[in-house]
Amino acid sequence: MLQFLQFALVRAGMAVFTLLMVSLIVFSLMELVPGTCAERYLAFKNTQGSTISVQDIAAEEARLGLDRPFLVRWGSWVGNVVFKGEFGDSCILRVNINQLLGDKFLISAMICLTSLLLAYLIAIPVGIISASSGSAALNGTLRFVSYLGLAMPNFLLALMIMLFSTVVFGDSLTGLFSNEYRDAPWSWEKLADFLSRAWLPVFILGWSATAFALQTVRALMLDENGKLYVTAARARGLHGGRLLWRYPARHALGPIINSLGFDLNRIFNELPIVALILTLTEAGALLLEALARSNDQQLAGAIIFLLTATIVTLNFLTDVALALIDPRVRKSVMGG
Repeated sequence: MLQFLQFALVRAGMAVFTLLMVSLIVFSLMELVPGTCAERYLAFKNTQGSTISVQDIAAEEARLGLDRPFLVRWGSWVGNVVFKGEFGDSCILRVNINQLLGDKFLISAMICLTSLLLAYLIAIPVGIISASSGSAALNGTLRFVSYLGLAMPNFLLALMIMLFSTVVFGDSLTGLFSNEYRDAPWSWEKLADFLSRAWLPVFILGWSATAFALQTVRALMLDENGKLYVTAARARGLHGGRLLWRYPARHALGPIINSLGFDLNRIFNELPIVALILTLTEAGALLLEALARSNDQQLAGAIIFLLTATIVTLNFLTDVALALIDPRVRKSVMGG
């Protein structure tokens, strides 16, 4: 037990250090964008007909604290994020980033996590069955489905579903809310409306994730099934599901659990394109807007940091879960 607690504390320390390094990288990228936040904002105002002078830029930089040293500004930004949960103001829109994000990031995270959960609920049992079954027809069918999932881009699948729904049902299924609930406060009716539409991005994002996870589970299970300890277990009289879950599946699931953070990141990377096609109003669409259109690095940095924090937290939890499942991990504090 003491060894496990030591392992968990070391992993927690590594997670905090990773977040600090990520925050430094994100803040540095925000600073490396040509022109300061004050210059970009005043340039935007200039396009609206305002006359901007050098003194105006200097005054705006002083107001925003941009005349302070880099490390002081980074420390202030990290402190506000960690202790106050505040990301400051959007550089271009001049609106508090917390207000801009609202529940958008939570909605995005829930869509991505649900897609990931759906993918693994399907891929793990199906991958184990595929690797352990002697049926050529079953294996061929599953391989075809997984290859199709890997080959067909998510945006193409989204377009196909939208076209089919529009032609057959007269509804393109775009957006996360109906018109009457889009700006309404949360209620049971709004939640029901959200769930009636959120299944589509969950299904689309889970499509390729399921195919990828299925290939991974199948390959790991095939590798474990051929090892000597499985042959020895069969010789002792173990067969069927008891053999699979006690030996090869237990060892094959370790790398699967360890890759959850990577898979979540891959799903979120696909979210902005899907959000653009389905006209979703969530963090993926907001990130695309901030990076590609408004060049609002403060807003983009906040979303990227939140995403990274979610992935780091998930990785920490999966490391702890893996240490509980696999005794080999518990033998080393560093999990080596």
